[in-house]
Amino acid sequence: MPDQSRIIALIVAAGTGQRAGGDHPKQYRTIRGQAVVAHAIDAFADHAAIDRIRVVIGEGQEAAYREAIAGRNLELPIIGGATRQESVRKGLEEIAATGGADIVLIHDAARPFTPLAVIDRLIDALGSASGAVPALPVIDSLARTDGSTVDRSEFVAIQTPQAFQFQTILAAHRAWPHTQAATDDAAIARAAGHSVALVAGDAALKKITFAEDFAMPSPTITRTGLGYDVHAFAQGDHVWLCGVQIPHDRTLAGHSDADVGLHALTDAILGALSEGDIGDHFPPSDPQWKGTASHHFLEHARNLASARNATIHHVDVTLICETPKIGPHRVAMRARIAEILAIPEKSVSVKATTTEKLGFTGRGEGIAAQAIATLGTLEE
Repeated sequence: MPDQSRIIALIVAAGTGQRAGGDHPKQYRTIRGQAVVAHAIDAFADHAAIDRIRVVIGEGQEAAYREAIAGRNLELPIIGGATRQESVRKGLEEIAATGGADIVLIHDAARPFTPLAVIDRLIDALGSASGAVPALPVIDSLARTDGSTVDRSEFVAIQTPQAFQFQTILAAHRAWPHTQAATDDAAIARAAGHSVALVAGDAALKKITFAEDFAMPSPTITRTGLGYDVHAFAQGDHVWLCGVQIPHDRTLAGHSDADVGLHALTDAILGALSEGDIGDHFPPSDPQWKGTASHHFLEHARNLASARNATIHHVDVTLICETPKIGPHRVAMRARIAEILAIPEKSVSVKATTTEKLGFTGRGEGIAAQAIATLGTLEE
């Protein structure tokens, strides 16, 4: 993933959605308890790499939009044009006029459920390409209108969001003839001579087109994992807890850096994935892991989740100890865990408690940690 990039999500919600039926454009109709456009916005708001979200709406849709996004702190919407292409360009021009960006993800509001893993793949692909789009293999047989068949292995189904280097796609839109229709933003980028990579798409990105699509089943199920770890004190001058180095009159003994909080959290995520425990992936008998920083273990669990198209919704860690005091470091711990997992800080909880002088933690012999992780994953 490019470092220190300003990344903006541009959500296009200016259409009329007539094929979906109903009295309102489909982006303002309710699905699973809230408006379609609200789901689309929330998907990007939950991704730690997204800095800003801009939404393009149709003229006269202001009241419907305000009602749909109630409770969300967003910039004023951009009024789009008569076509999707014109709406996207208006959105890009507004971004350019209000500070610009390094990367833009252009997304159709009619695809309300965007997995965080797809966003990760798109941003990562921009390290070697000017643009990137999610694609799924075509599984149905394909035929021309005259009945002759074609080789479906030569085709993919293209989805949104589509990610681009901002200046690249802005210049491509400016150069594209206004009177000529484009299939999507990737076509506009390719016409300007830019490379557009394909990344793995996701069935959850299904586009709402017809009335029956509002009855689509939930694309994910919730899985929960629990983790627990213990490390004893040894001679030293600091401890690592939840990715933060804390000065202390002792250290924690272990094959790695003995970060009991990150170990418990790693096990919780592995448990939610039914992927065993930390010892299965990083055996303490293996000398290569001696002294390893525990954030590598947690990153490994995060990457396993991403490979399974699983979204880490929330994690909660409880540290059990008499010393050191955790309160002064909780903010830094939450921020570090959020950074490692690439999730918002609001999705991370860190707490501490004692055992009222009972047991090995009460006697000051070591520290224990419990963790729980909640993941959303595709039905299997």
